[in-house]
Parts: sequence; C-alpha cells; structure tokens
Amino acid sequence: MSERTSSSPRTRFEVRHGAATHPGLVRDHNEDSLLASRNTYLVADGLGGHAKGEVASQAVVAAFHAESHTDWLTPDGLNRALEQASRVIAQASGDAGRAPGSTVVGVGLAAQSGLPYWMIFNVGDSRAYMLRSGKLQQISVDHSRVQAVLDAGGQASSAARNVITRAIGAGLPSPVLADQWLMPAAVGDRVMLCSDGLSTEVSDQLIAATLLAFSEPQEAADELVRAALNAGGRDNVTVVVVDAIAVVGNSDTLSVSEDTLGGLPLGVEEQSTLPDGEALWPSDGDRVKGI
Repeated sequence: MSERTSSSPRTRFEVRHGAATHPGLVRDHNEDSLLASRNTYLVADGLGGHAKGEVASQAVVAAFHAESHTDWLTPDGLNRALEQASRVIAQASGDAGRAPGSTVVGVGLAAQSGLPYWMIFNVGDSRAYMLRSGKLQQISVDHSRVQAVLDAGGQASSAARNVITRAIGAGLPSPVLADQWLMPAAVGDRVMLCSDGLSTEVSDQLIAATLLAFSEPQEAADELVRAALNAGGRDNVTVVVVDAIAVVGNSDTLSVSEDTLGGLPLGVEEQSTLPDGEALWPSDGDRVKGI
C-alpha cells in the first residue's frame, strides 16, 4: 500500500492504494499489467491468443506513466497516452500472427474548477467499480459482444463470451477513444479496477462484500485475487483498489460563465472504432470482433 497526494493551491486529493495480480491456474504467463503512478491507476489486459499480449499491456502502462509527471490527469493527457500506446503496439505487430492488443481501465486524479474529481476511463471489458456509502456500482460499460446483445434486449450465448468490440491496438487503423466518466470525489470513496479474470469468476455481490470487509486496500486487492483463484482462476487476474482519504476543494475559483460537472456519474460514450465486419479470432482468451 502507498499513499499519494495530488494538489494545487488550496486543492488537495490524497489517496492510498493496493494492487495484486496473478497469472491464474490455467495460463502459464501473465498478460495483465498495472500502473500506480502519481496521477493515474490502471489495469491493462493483453488480448489472450494474440501475439505479444503482454507487450501490448506493458505499452499501455508505459504510455500512461509518461503522463504522470503532473499532479492531475487531464483529458489531453489521457488522449496522448492512448495515442502513444496505439503507436507502440502497432510497431510491435510485425508480420506474423494476430496483431497484439490490450484493454485498459483506469482512474485518474483530476481537478476541475478547484474541486477534486475521479476521472474514470475504459477501453474493452476490464472494469471500474465505485464503492460509496456502502453501495457498489459498476461505472464502466463493457465493450463486449455480450454487452451489445444485452443492450439490444437479447440473450447472449456462450459463444459471445470473451469477444470484445473495442481495444487498443489489435490491428485497428487508428487510435481508439476511451469512454470517460468524471465524478466528484469524496472521502471514503473506494474505486476498484480489475481485468475480466476477476469479473468473470466472482459475482458483484462477493466483490462488494470483500471491499466492505477489508478496510486496507492491499488486503482487499489480495482477497479479491484469491477469490478469483478459488473460483477456478481460468484467466490472468489483476485488481487495483484506490481509496480517497483526503479531499479538499476550492470552489472559489469557479466562474459564473464556466461549465462544471457534478452529481451523478457522467458518461461520454463514443462509437466503436472497429470497422464493420473486421474480426480477429484467436484460439483462446479474449477476442475482438466488429458488431
């Protein structure tokens, strides 16, 4: 566990975190990567069955680490990191095998009009949850075939499992856009980020119970990974838990002509960048397919 403080004059956002990762009980290597930096915490899941999945997830981590020299993560910094990761992954593709790719889910420490905010973002089916006032809410929305079918009112088949509709790299022709949510921060907030090695093995009810039972973020992360392994551990599993322990804002800087965000989570949904009909079909693990 470590503590970090992001601050500017009269604005302070202090957090502590815990992180755990495991290759699981079936796969022989771990394609997940994680980052806990000055202003950003994230989980990246290299696409299983694709060449160099671990290279892709590490490229995502490196790109966001390069943006961690400032106190706050900004939309411009987020976009630069995604563009850089896309370029590096494209260069690693080579001529043989399926193009490498990665999901990403993260939370940045952000400030708007002198107030601390969580900036949550995702590409793919790695997830972000928020525990606030004892209630757990999934913030991110999966970019997956299953989610698309459910959104359309259908019933997803087992064949749709592990098919994702958006990724960084994976042979896409241009940098991908992340969905983003900006949420006002409050002391006691707990954000949990995970690869699908947790969410496909462990129910939301057990996730909530574990996050409530363990007050230390490192203990919570360790226990959630342990729960995924106990449930079968069929995939790499990575968990990052981030707690808000001090939130101090300065709303005096807010101009009457300035837009601001507040209240319930705000989602910015972008269209998938996968062209119709384009598909990548690995032999196992995550798959990327156009909808």
